[in-house]
Amino acid sequence: MAEDRYVAAIEISSSKIVAVVGKMHAGGQLDIIASEQEKGVESVRYGVIRNLEEASNRILRILNKLERKPAVAPRKITGLFVGLSGLSLHSIQTRVSINLPDDTEITDEIIQRLQKQASHTAIDSSLETIDAVPRIFTVGRTETITPKGVVGNNISANYDLIVCRPEIKNNLIRTVEDKVKIPIKGIVVTALAAGQLILSAEEKRLGCMLVDMGAETTTVSIYKNGHLVYFATLPLGGRNITRDLTTLNLLEERAEETKISNGSAIPRETKTNLNYNGVRDADVSNHIVARSEEIVVNVLKQIQYAELKDSDLPGGIIVIGGASKLNGMLDLITNKSSLNVRRGVLPQYIRLEDTKINSADIIEVASVLYAGASENQDECLERPELEKVPITGVQEEEPEPEIPVKPTGGGFKWWEKFKDKLSGTFGNTEDDSDELN
Repeated sequence: MAEDRYVAAIEISSSKIVAVVGKMHAGGQLDIIASEQEKGVESVRYGVIRNLEEASNRILRILNKLERKPAVAPRKITGLFVGLSGLSLHSIQTRVSINLPDDTEITDEIIQRLQKQASHTAIDSSLETIDAVPRIFTVGRTETITPKGVVGNNISANYDLIVCRPEIKNNLIRTVEDKVKIPIKGIVVTALAAGQLILSAEEKRLGCMLVDMGAETTTVSIYKNGHLVYFATLPLGGRNITRDLTTLNLLEERAEETKISNGSAIPRETKTNLNYNGVRDADVSNHIVARSEEIVVNVLKQIQYAELKDSDLPGGIIVIGGASKLNGMLDLITNKSSLNVRRGVLPQYIRLEDTKINSADIIEVASVLYAGASENQDECLERPELEKVPITGVQEEEPEPEIPVKPTGGGFKWWEKFKDKLSGTFGNTEDDSDELN
């Protein structure tokens, strides 16, 4: 039976860098035992690491804080699962097939060959394929989502290729492995991992949309008949609202505070003439409402781009991400669509041992950790070897071998004479022993 493993993951987004340490149990339960985060506004833009040096310094500080936590110490982090997200992430559909001898039973090896073929589909040279996600398989004339064990003379499948600009992945590797000097155990597409973790099988079969509203990007994943059918990243997020408020002569930090404390995504029923440090509440409300509506309208447009209708998604809309915490944001989505809207939460098999952790803040990184640890059985933390200490607690030194001192001067001549007398006295020892026998 497999033993429990200590695992760790990091998610680098446009607003913050979050890392968690967890204990993965053999039965599939994951305990999050520690979490740390730092704001990363200047080092990451639209999900892409721009300043490798600054990002690596922030990551080092986060990891050092994690290693000092009682639940982690004295273990050291020796590997990380890393989340991948960014503006250029989207999906491209492709179809591949393999001809087989008659009555061939489909095996894992054949399915892997098919996925490899899909992953090598020619695409725009400016993009890189990160993953190939199957929609549905066809074996002979039989359509199935579980082809293993089915018999036929050919197999084909529709895949969604998850692609992005190479710099997203390359900068992750350069930052984590080259600068922080921590091996990457696996790179996980954050949105896909979140879909696997927080969406129920029923929601995905019925049809649903997962919306991750971040600081500078919003990721939309649409599922139907149990599999992914659409994936896109929009260049819109909570920071767009904050920057709109800076036009009211507010610094970005102050604008963010105003948005969180006084803002609402839906218009207030009654207008007020209140002022906050010289800024009219009505002006704040107008900016927030206008930008929030723009974000929501663009999110809902993705249903049409996926060639679907609201009625095709009875599983509703599931929302996560920091920007979704804005007061009234979920109500706005509900008002603009005909679908049920709920906030995404961690499943019961993800437990937070540290009660100080806000589950909404770590949904993405917890998804990355669970997906990575499920695919890779490696440990991410190691306990340092203890030095061997003697039982007495004091290191005993081995005595140096004695070296005979050779007499010098006149003493040496006296020794030679004395040695001759000794040899004369005991020189017949062997003969005497024979006589005694």
